[in-house]
Amino acid sequence: MNFFDLFGTWLAAGLTVAILSFLYRDNPLYKFAEHIYVGASAAFWVVIFWYSDVKPMLIDRALDPQYPLGEKLILLIPTIFGIMMLLRWFPKVAWISRWPIAFTVGMAAGLALTATVQGYIVPQIKATLFPVVVITKDPLISLWRSLMNIFVIFGVFTTILYFYFSKEHTGLLKVGSRIGIIFIMVGFGASFGYTIMARISLLIGRIYFLLHSWLGVID
Repeated sequence: MNFFDLFGTWLAAGLTVAILSFLYRDNPLYKFAEHIYVGASAAFWVVIFWYSDVKPMLIDRALDPQYPLGEKLILLIPTIFGIMMLLRWFPKVAWISRWPIAFTVGMAAGLALTATVQGYIVPQIKATLFPVVVITKDPLISLWRSLMNIFVIFGVFTTILYFYFSKEHTGLLKVGSRIGIIFIMVGFGASFGYTIMARISLLIGRIYFLLHSWLGVID
């Protein structure tokens, strides 16, 4: 291992231990590592944004003789909007930055709404459009799939009943909404469990790095 690899390993191990020291209590070493992590992440995204958006889509196109003058003049619009956003740093003219920010937020909200409908709502509706009774060569498989389809339809229906607020939840509506809460909690629990597993995977990776690459305790 050369000097730079050794230095990088010790630096990564030191920052990892500093971050994990928060498990004991909040301390200056943890805050120092946290600030480095946040600053490095911000710098990384600035570089990514420059080389993936600003340089190829603005500067390179403006200097490329293949693009006609009309397309180059259109580039003035995002350039002006970007400069207006940077005026947020100056209190006297900070109000100007509200225009491009409002435009960006509105555009992002519209795109997010379309993406949510097409990427989540429509596929979830399609996922419940299947036959209640499934017929296959094996009767047991047919029975199992039919029961599962009925179970999914029942869960979707009761979950929707929980969000039906046009009528007071009494009688069968109350029973259905209470069952819908159970399905909702199961969904939230599965999502939370997946998040925990992802974090545990990151922790295992860091511990393996400390024991393998840094201390050499394990192969």
